[in-house]
Amino acid sequence: MWPSLISKAKRGGIDVIETYVFWNLHEPQPGQYDFSGRRDIVAFIKQIQAQGLYACLRIGPYIEAEWTYGGFPFWLHDVPGIVYRSDNEPFKFYMQNFTTKIVNLMKSEGLYASQGGPIILSQIENEYQNKEKSFGEKGPPYVLWAAKMAVELETGVPWIMCKQDDAPDPIINTCNGRTCGETFKRPNSPNKPSIWTENWTSFYQVYGENAKNRSAEEMAYQAALFIARKNGTYINYYMYHGGTNFGRSAAEFMITSYYDQAPLDEYGLISQPKWGHFKELHAAVKLCSENILSTFPTMHSLGPLQEAYEYGEDSGTKCSAFLVNTDHSNRNVTVQFRNLTYQLPPKSISILPDCKTVVFNTAKVSTQFNTRTPTAVFKFDRAEKWEQFHEVIPRFDATTVRSQTLLEQTNTTKDVSDYLWYTASLEQESGEQQAKLSVKSLGHVLHAFVNGHLVGYGHGQFRKTSFLVESTVFLNKGKNEISFLSATVGLPDSGAFLERRSLGVHSVMIQNDNRGLKNFTDFSWGYQVGLLGEKLQIYSSERTKSVNWSKLGSSKQQLTWYKSIFDAPKGDEPVTLNLGSMGKGEAWVNGQSIGRFWLSFHTPQGVPSQTWYNVPRSFLKPKDNVLVLFEEEIGNPLGITIDTISITKVCAHVTNSNPTLVNSWRKHGRRPKLQLGCPPRRKISKILFASFGNPIGDCDDYDIGLCHSSNSKAIVEKACLGKSKCTIAHSSKKFGGDPCPGISKSLLVDVQCK
Repeated sequence: MWPSLISKAKRGGIDVIETYVFWNLHEPQPGQYDFSGRRDIVAFIKQIQAQGLYACLRIGPYIEAEWTYGGFPFWLHDVPGIVYRSDNEPFKFYMQNFTTKIVNLMKSEGLYASQGGPIILSQIENEYQNKEKSFGEKGPPYVLWAAKMAVELETGVPWIMCKQDDAPDPIINTCNGRTCGETFKRPNSPNKPSIWTENWTSFYQVYGENAKNRSAEEMAYQAALFIARKNGTYINYYMYHGGTNFGRSAAEFMITSYYDQAPLDEYGLISQPKWGHFKELHAAVKLCSENILSTFPTMHSLGPLQEAYEYGEDSGTKCSAFLVNTDHSNRNVTVQFRNLTYQLPPKSISILPDCKTVVFNTAKVSTQFNTRTPTAVFKFDRAEKWEQFHEVIPRFDATTVRSQTLLEQTNTTKDVSDYLWYTASLEQESGEQQAKLSVKSLGHVLHAFVNGHLVGYGHGQFRKTSFLVESTVFLNKGKNEISFLSATVGLPDSGAFLERRSLGVHSVMIQNDNRGLKNFTDFSWGYQVGLLGEKLQIYSSERTKSVNWSKLGSSKQQLTWYKSIFDAPKGDEPVTLNLGSMGKGEAWVNGQSIGRFWLSFHTPQGVPSQTWYNVPRSFLKPKDNVLVLFEEEIGNPLGITIDTISITKVCAHVTNSNPTLVNSWRKHGRRPKLQLGCPPRRKISKILFASFGNPIGDCDDYDIGLCHSSNSKAIVEKACLGKSKCTIAHSSKKFGGDPCPGISKSLLVDVQCK
């Protein structure tokens, strides 16, 4: 996917591709490095270079990034005396080793700009100032050490520290966040440029919560404001493409999809209007770049909440300007600049490359909107399509790892699995008795079994991982088998002292009438790391026959593996797995984990946080692809479908005050135009709505207004039907006359692509 993604970014006006470097991927064991396949960071940087773009290498090596353990390999946890991200010799030793390894790798391939390569910036550490106070006197010396260590690697290009106001010279302090145009305190030295390393295009999403999106207008406003007010020289979108947290790579409670609302969505499809609106912003800024780089701006007040930033010579022969309106009210403001009158929408910035002509306004979207639709192409709706294998609930006698107390989960599993079984054998002297079981877990999920029967279930939530499972159970006379399956949903990725975090079962209490309350925390416990199916790798094509699969039964039970076969959908549209009928678990295609799923953990609106799961076509064979799922709860595999994802609708809405597209700004008769375009191999098949007049609403929700040209649909059908793209001028003449003289008019068109 890399070449296509980089190409689409370049077409969108992007100059630099940023990437984190994932320590846990590249050094899975101390001194053992892996740069193969999807981990081939050199190939990724070279692909950026091949397409004529620059690169920013955010080494960290702590990255956060909603990535499990913040990118740290878990083996660091077992280094004696280690304290992450502090003036701690064991940590600094391994951090320097890895950072040096990455820098030397880039040098050996000639990839730094000082060598003629594409890397123009490198990052050391990541948002450390947020947690620096937690480390007391060990914090500031660590910052100084990290900066010195990085500079001494002599890359020949600048180093940055994001969200570190006191970044030591010559390290550049940079901004992360939504509103750096307002909040950035500026570089801490006049010799440093203003850099925004993360302009968040939406926000990460966790299970149980809704997606948090940002509008294209708001993001464009903040980007333009950063350039004007903060002398901004570099703005990175986080993320421009987020992709998928395959396997177990997502941090705790993070969904598998990552920043799907970015300009390039999870599947790599162009997401409008963000992609197009940012492309127009980038083009407008580049028209001004010579003047911006030649002079510092002069700021003029245009009103109480309005200002102009003017770049250029006093004579005005070379001049560019940004007209800023910070007023959030719902009314346009009229301002005077250089003896000309301009209308500024609320909270917007107009860009004038010649100090006269508005080529772009952040609040006016002239590019189209698009709608993404999944289409089911294969249904797993018959029992004969499935086989199943029930995971074995271990008994205490079968375990080999023993302890007289409850063990912390991650220190026991070493992060080789999400799962840890806690087992115990409890003798009941009298006959069957009712008892109350109370289990406290520090996170994240717990299934409680007594004598093989599920008796309780519970889970935590993001930033509130602990929970209590209480249940009434029946204990038999003689031996009773207690089994708890504790599951993590990713490891924490942020905060101070990650090495001290605890997960898993913390305490066990059992109360019955005869014995009263008894604490079983200090008791003889047996442990099994992971699932039997994981140990046997029954999700892989080669090992799937290592267990006896049975036909899908009519009754469902917890902890079940499911297996089926499917052929790859025809064409090249993205492929996704609709798991809306399942509960919680993980899915594999041809042995490749496509990530965790958790459909039963609903948002406040009562729907899953994620239903569709990305299956890259590179994971697929033409025929006989093996799908394996592990279901912790009771899901229904008969409801699963293989879907393809496509752009099925595009819509645009322009007014008579919209600037024309930037690439035509010097042409005469700069009348706004509505442009529509379907994806490759699709054409406009139907006009769903068309109105020239004053249509109500926008592309998300529209209706005909009081003013409407009756032949709107006919004119649009003639111009667009059967075509892959079309352009319609915003003109009364085009629509056979003015339907309502004296009223400001707009054109809104929504079409279907097939």
